[in-house]
Amino acid sequence: MLLDPLVIVGLLLLGCGAGFMAGLLGVGGGMIMVPFLTAFMSGQGMEAGIAVKMAIATSMATIMFTSLSSVRAHHRRGAVRWDIVRKLAPGIVIGSLVGSMGIFAFLRGTWLALFFGVFVAFSATQMLLGKKPKASRQMPGTVGQLAAGGGIGMISGLVGAGGGFLSVPFMTWCNVAMHNAVATSAALGFPIAISNVLGYVIGGIGAEGLPEWSLGYVWLPALGIIVLASVMTAPLGAKAAHGLPVSKLKRIFAMVLYALAAYMLWKGLQGS
Repeated sequence: MLLDPLVIVGLLLLGCGAGFMAGLLGVGGGMIMVPFLTAFMSGQGMEAGIAVKMAIATSMATIMFTSLSSVRAHHRRGAVRWDIVRKLAPGIVIGSLVGSMGIFAFLRGTWLALFFGVFVAFSATQMLLGKKPKASRQMPGTVGQLAAGGGIGMISGLVGAGGGFLSVPFMTWCNVAMHNAVATSAALGFPIAISNVLGYVIGGIGAEGLPEWSLGYVWLPALGIIVLASVMTAPLGAKAAHGLPVSKLKRIFAMVLYALAAYMLWKGLQGS
């Protein structure tokens, strides 16, 4: 499959934007990429349901690279809560495999698009309302964080995102400072991405309607182009995150998520 030069330019721009947003908001870039990749892949002649699944899986594959670039920049500033990463990561891996290798393979692409839209809109609302948690509320214990990680990993696997749209609100609700929550979410993006991509590859083996140069549900041409651009802009987003006030970060996060949720709900309703 030969890509049109304009599509290549578009994917490069998407990679730049997704990398920057990954560093800025700790969302792994998946929330940005899935709607745009769905449009790109539909434009390449893929069936709508397959386009959504390929977009979700390819988006997650890019997060393996952008999360490393982003977390490195946050770690240099001492913002990553590695104690939280260690307790959430095991549950994240288990939940991710359940979501990507099990539920994802059996759900129709249109239902995945609707699921994506609803959860993203919910996350945006929670962030925009900015309800202050009780001063005494802290992160739960080991079992609680294992369960929370499982939920974050499973839902991330269904929508192709690094989990920031769930982990950032969850951590801020538990009185983790916003900048620390964003940085820690970036670190959690790597185990989410690795385990989910493994599930997408295994679950997509033998699936019908996949285009050339596919590895399971991952579309390799888009992966390579986006990664090339995104790893360069993720550190710039991380730098910008530490220069913005918390209230502005929350508003940016919410507005971006609302726009993307609306698009994917529209896409899902079109195919239902």
